[in-house]
Amino acid sequence: MSYPRIASFKTADALRRHLHGIGVRLELDDVVEAGPSSPLARSLTSGGMDVGNRFCILPMEGWDGTSDGHPSDLTRRRWRHFGQSGAKLIWGGEAVAVRHDGRANPNQLVLSETTRSGIECLRRELVTAHRERFGSDRDLLIGLQLTHSGRYARPSATDRSEPRVAYQHPFLDSRFPAGVTLMSDEDLDRLVDDFVAAARLAWASGFAFVDFKHCHGYLGHELLSGRDRPGRYGGSFEHRTRFLRNAVAGIRAAVPGLMIGVRLSVFDTVPFKANAEGIGEAETAADGYRWSFGLLDGDMDAALADARELLSMLEGLDIRWICVTAGSPYYNPHVQRPALFPPSDGYLPPEDPLAGVARHIEATARLKAAFPSMVFVGSGYSYLQEFVPNAAQHTVRNGMTDFVGLGRMVLAYPEMPADILAGRPLQRKKICRTFSDCTTGPRLGLVSGCYPLDEFYKTHPDAETLKLLKP
Repeated sequence: MSYPRIASFKTADALRRHLHGIGVRLELDDVVEAGPSSPLARSLTSGGMDVGNRFCILPMEGWDGTSDGHPSDLTRRRWRHFGQSGAKLIWGGEAVAVRHDGRANPNQLVLSETTRSGIECLRRELVTAHRERFGSDRDLLIGLQLTHSGRYARPSATDRSEPRVAYQHPFLDSRFPAGVTLMSDEDLDRLVDDFVAAARLAWASGFAFVDFKHCHGYLGHELLSGRDRPGRYGGSFEHRTRFLRNAVAGIRAAVPGLMIGVRLSVFDTVPFKANAEGIGEAETAADGYRWSFGLLDGDMDAALADARELLSMLEGLDIRWICVTAGSPYYNPHVQRPALFPPSDGYLPPEDPLAGVARHIEATARLKAAFPSMVFVGSGYSYLQEFVPNAAQHTVRNGMTDFVGLGRMVLAYPEMPADILAGRPLQRKKICRTFSDCTTGPRLGLVSGCYPLDEFYKTHPDAETLKLLKP
């Protein structure tokens, strides 16, 4: 299957005609405004938090920390770029494990008493870079994403999985030939304490909020779908959300001034795998599939029922900052991160990636309409490439999201938000084309970076290794 590249569309109207031709509902503004009157330049205040514009940097992990969980020079470079981006909301920076066995890779950051000073330095360097570029950090809001990778834990070696799962999964378990370890209720009790301890350290390090990660198939997300798990953390909605509620209560008691946000996969699909032609196909039928949180089977409204129930609970807990994502990079990456070119362990897209972008935007818009007092960050925009500004302005102007989140786009082009807000022409040579080397590299045990476009990573030693190892 082949789909037209975004760069082949020279105007928003040309892209719009293509969208209409394939039946995808995704609206674009023809004229992008600049300056303080732009919808994207408006500030937002909620819960005592002031944010100076509507751009957000999503968590972007580099697989480049030290073996004991400290940041490296590469980590610090990335965080400085976040500060220089012009975005006023930094959602989590990157995923930081709350203990060793929760690391997604042996170079993931860990927040502990030992590593706290290094992670505090990351925030400080980000702020300094922002001040130097924009003069003030008064309306800059920075959080830290806390995680346990659960099923996708790989804490000790890049070639050895050490999955710690919420429940036995009839399809995903088979992807781990050495077996999986089921976490007991007592394990989860102790992990709640670890999240609370990490949140206390985040507050001491100067972060305004923590993101309690519930997305992409990691432990928090998997617990939400644990309908068949016995005990205190599975079965009913009340039990499946006990881990989240207990951790929130503990964090509030320990650090009452710390805001809590949640990055949530608001819908999911059945697992996908490559078929004989290398194209992604569903591993099983959606009919009767019960191992998901928000199963999408054609009806978005029905798929969001789980998310609406959870958001209602979060609103009752006075958690009002939500970062929307979907699916998982491990079993349905075309849903989670629309791309034309798959990573080495992925598959060719089974649909025009624009359909995936549209689903992200539609899901966020539906949830924003249902919970107008909550603050939403939308994801999935990077694949739009030159047309990120057109879609971003349309969604914010029409109240479909509060913030536009950018992830992989800022690896090579961190200053994209600043250029859009200033009305400067986009730097086309820096625009992410979804080559997926930023994912293929880590899958092969290398650091993450934009090897095709970032001059720094083009000359990094891992660039040559990547060329040799790529299929």
